[in-house]
Amino acid sequence: MRYAAIDIGSNAVRLLIADIIENNGSISFKKNTLIRVPLRLGDDAFLNQHISDKKADDLVKSMHAFRNLMDVYKVKDYMAFATSAMREAKNGDEVVARVKNEGNIDLEIIHGQKEAKIIYASHAEQTIDKNKTYLYVDVGGGSTELSLFSDGELFASRSFNIGTIRMLDNQDKEETWSEMHDFIREHTKVFKGVYGIGTGGNINKLYKLSEEKNGMPLSFAKLKTLYNYLNSFSLKDRINVLGLNQDRADVIIPACEIYITVLKWANIKNIYVPSVGMVDGIIQTLIEKNFTKTY
Repeated sequence: MRYAAIDIGSNAVRLLIADIIENNGSISFKKNTLIRVPLRLGDDAFLNQHISDKKADDLVKSMHAFRNLMDVYKVKDYMAFATSAMREAKNGDEVVARVKNEGNIDLEIIHGQKEAKIIYASHAEQTIDKNKTYLYVDVGGGSTELSLFSDGELFASRSFNIGTIRMLDNQDKEETWSEMHDFIREHTKVFKGVYGIGTGGNINKLYKLSEEKNGMPLSFAKLKTLYNYLNSFSLKDRINVLGLNQDRADVIIPACEIYITVLKWANIKNIYVPSVGMVDGIIQTLIEKNFTKTY
């Protein structure tokens, strides 16, 4: 049996097709196919609060292709969610209607709190010590989701309109940074020794570039060194010399800045990077939706 997850972000849209594994009453999944299309809906949404016809056309074509792939892979159930860019676009509902009519995909625009909850559902903490306190940090193109949990229990969660595309377009606001600072300080001060968990495409790429041993955390010091190294190259050289994809080479710098700032404010020395994100959380949400009915 297969499920599919569609994440329509501000920088890219993703389709994850996963094989569902049932073993003695326990349900897990294995990633089968992951496709990423760098549409950059945030460029329109954050500057003009409107998704252009060209971007909407590209999104509909992508969704149509995703639908065909899901049919070929015989996907039994799926969920499709749109986040920050579509939240801000005044014509978001019109685009959703086009995706339904022309792409045959039921798409839901979700608020930041639900986005944080779905990312948290990826259960990245299960591979590490549940008795510790962790701050989930998911950096996207339009927003950053923070979730603090201790002893396996969710303690606080919030979404902030600070993201990589938003920063590149100079659409991040000082008061939002202040709100994030206050949230972090208020909720981490009661805990001693908070660890980080980083999710999202940029932190996964940073982790690969760090050449850290698999499963080991990335230190704050190493992340800062990596940021300085990447920032010493021009955008062109990050593409041609370092071999970064064009749509990754620019956003990786503001992503670094967000992660470094959050870790500094939370006094976090190490961040784990479990290579999961929104699409993993969607698959887990589908499992919980369908199998709680069964068992």
